[in-house]
Amino acid sequence: MPPSDLLSRSLAAVWHPCTQMKRHEALPLVPISRGEGVWLYGPDGERYLDAVSSWWVNLFGHGAPRIKQAIKDQLDQLEHVMLAGFTHEPVVRLSERLAALSGLGHAFYGSDGASATEIALKMAAHYWKNLGRPGKHRYVYLAGSYHGETIGALAVTDVPVFRSAYAELIGQHYCAASPDARQAQPGESAEDVALRAAADLARLLAAHHGEIAALIVEPLVQGASGMAMHHPRYLAEARRLCDQYDVLLIADEIAVGFGRTGTLFAHQQAGIKPDLLCLSKGITGGFLPLAAVLCSDAVYAAFYSDDVSRGFLHSHSYTGNPLACAAANAVLDEFEQADVLAANRERAARWQVAFSTLAAHPRVQHFRHCGMIWAFDVQDAGHGFAPRLFRAALARGLLLRPVGNTVYFMPPYVLTGDEAQFLTDQTLAALQAALATDTETPDVPLA
Repeated sequence: MPPSDLLSRSLAAVWHPCTQMKRHEALPLVPISRGEGVWLYGPDGERYLDAVSSWWVNLFGHGAPRIKQAIKDQLDQLEHVMLAGFTHEPVVRLSERLAALSGLGHAFYGSDGASATEIALKMAAHYWKNLGRPGKHRYVYLAGSYHGETIGALAVTDVPVFRSAYAELIGQHYCAASPDARQAQPGESAEDVALRAAADLARLLAAHHGEIAALIVEPLVQGASGMAMHHPRYLAEARRLCDQYDVLLIADEIAVGFGRTGTLFAHQQAGIKPDLLCLSKGITGGFLPLAAVLCSDAVYAAFYSDDVSRGFLHSHSYTGNPLACAAANAVLDEFEQADVLAANRERAARWQVAFSTLAAHPRVQHFRHCGMIWAFDVQDAGHGFAPRLFRAALARGLLLRPVGNTVYFMPPYVLTGDEAQFLTDQTLAALQAALATDTETPDVPLA
C-alpha cells in the first residue's frame, strides 16, 4: 500500500492521542512499517533512531528476541482468562518476582500507567476507609507532576493544559513544591532544593494530614514537567514525613522504573520503600500494555475481610493478561541473565561523553543526567519550538519529542556507541535548524 494511502486512511479513521488533529494538515503523520533495535523503519526504507523509546516503553530494542519468543511460546498455551476467580502461571510468577525485587507484597494489575495511578489512588482512600478514617480522602502531588490523563490521575497532575481542559471533572487536592534541582538559588545544591521542598511538604502535611490519604511522587525524575530531576534526599524526607503524619506514600515509577534511573526502581536510591508502587511502560519492554500496583502487607491486610464492601472494588477485562505477563517475565529474565543494571552503568558512562557535547551549545542550559535519561533546556527557543525540533529531527533520522523547550533522550538500552554519536550529531544539527526559524504556532507541550 502506498504510504500516502495509509496516511489518508489514518486521518479519516483514527483519532490520534494527545494531538490537535488539525495540525496534521501541515505536519504529516509518519508511517512506520517495522522496528529493529533502536530503529523504526518507514515503508520506503527510511529510518528513525527512537531516542524516546516510543513514549518511554522500549527497554531492549524493537523486536527484542527474548520477549518476542516468550510471547510466541505463551500463545501456544493460553492467550487470556479472566483473573477474577481464576489464575495462571505467568501472573503468579511475575507477582512473586516483583514482590522479591521490591519488598512489597501483592500485585494488582491494570492496563497502562494511568490505570495504575487510578488503582493506587482508590486503594489509598479505601485503605483509610476500611480503617475507620473515611475523612482521609485527599492527596498531595508535586508541582509540575504528571500521573496520567484519566479523571483521577488528572486530579494529581499539575500540567495546566490537561487540567484546564477538564477542570470541571476533577477533584481538588493539595499541590506541594517540587524538588526540581533547576530551582537552585546561587550557592544551593540539589540536596538543598530537596530539603527546601521537603520543608514545604512538612508544612502542608502538618496542616492537613487529617484529610490526606496519600502523597504521590515520581521518584527522581518528573517526566512531563521537562525531565525535572531531584536529589534522593527528598524521597527520604517524604517517607519520614508520611510516617510522621500517617499518610501513605505512592511511588509512581511508571516512567522511571526498570532501570531508567540507574537502579531497578528509582526509590531504591533513597533507601526507602513506598506503601504503593505503580509500574507500567517498560514492564513489558514495550511489547504489550500492562500495569501493576504493588502494595505493602499492611495495605493488603486492611482489605482482607468477610465483608465484600471492604474488598478492593476495581477490575478490567484483561487484568493480568497471560501474554503481557509472559512479556514482563521475559523482561525480568533479561535483567537477571544479562546483568542489565551493571551493563547500563558502563553504557551511561560512554554515552555521557558523546552527549555532553550538547552542553557546550550556547543556547543549552541545565544539561542533566540520571541513569539512562539525559535532558537539557533550550534558552530563547521561540514559539512552537517542540514541533519545529520534532520536524527537523525527523528530517535527520531521529525521533525526538521535546517537552516544551526541554529536549531529552531516553533511548533503548541497546543503543551502540556509534548510534549514540549519531544521536548527538543529528540532534545538534536539528537544534540549529529549529532555532534558525520561529514560524510555528505554539503547540501542546507533550512528552
